[in-house]
Amino acid sequence: MRLKDLYLKLKGLRLKHFLIGDGGSQKRKQKILMPPWIALLHGYHVVEDQSFISGSDEPEPDSVVVERQKIEELELCFYGVFDAQVGDGVAKYVRSHLFDRNPKESQIRRKSEETMRKAYLGARAKIRETQKADETWRAGSVAVLVINTGELVMASMGNYRAVVCRAAAAHEIGSRDQRQSAKRYWSRKLISGNKQSKGSELVVGAERIDSPTEFVILASTGIWEVMNDLEAVRLVRNIDDPRKAAEYLAYEALNRRSKSRISCLIIRFR
Repeated sequence: MRLKDLYLKLKGLRLKHFLIGDGGSQKRKQKILMPPWIALLHGYHVVEDQSFISGSDEPEPDSVVVERQKIEELELCFYGVFDAQVGDGVAKYVRSHLFDRNPKESQIRRKSEETMRKAYLGARAKIRETQKADETWRAGSVAVLVINTGELVMASMGNYRAVVCRAAAAHEIGSRDQRQSAKRYWSRKLISGNKQSKGSELVVGAERIDSPTEFVILASTGIWEVMNDLEAVRLVRNIDDPRKAAEYLAYEALNRRSKSRISCLIIRFR
């Protein structure tokens, strides 16, 4: 009888150890998928009065899109700033070709980059069909996809771009140095013929989100034509509220007499 009781007790201890071990593994897995610095806050500001823009008969302000999608343990957060020519076509493509297709964790970065690239190529092709060739280069947009695996995927067109602040330093996502060192296999031509324009350039890049990563600025031409990356980062780094930071950056661009559309979105990670 005692031997039987001892056997049952040992069996119970083994079962208890097995269950605790599983629970610990699950917690470790969750920690990897949701690092502590991915505590997202965002804010944006768009200057709606576009009368200061020269050469624009009926100027339209930019639009901002923010969407979140949870797919099992994956969480995808999409942020975008789009001018009127691009509209919401990029966001719709990402929604239907990425969010609705339940990508696997092992494929998420590749799928995200591929989807963002195709979304922008499609938007460019549509603009080329509907706009005059000599005006198409003006189209601009920037979007990022934040994934809770610690990845950030960015795509931009025209002179819109994304800058990340990491440990007080400014770093342009998909910077020219990165582009020259990497093999890019998508077209950089927007207007017809062999003529190329800086404004037509399409950039797709990816970054790891680590603990020194503080925030990302997504901004239009009107911001970047009057300040460089480091200036923008320094102006808003000590403003904890991303909405107030975006507003401050926009009005600073106005004070510096920017002549292009002014809009920005700031994502804070901590």
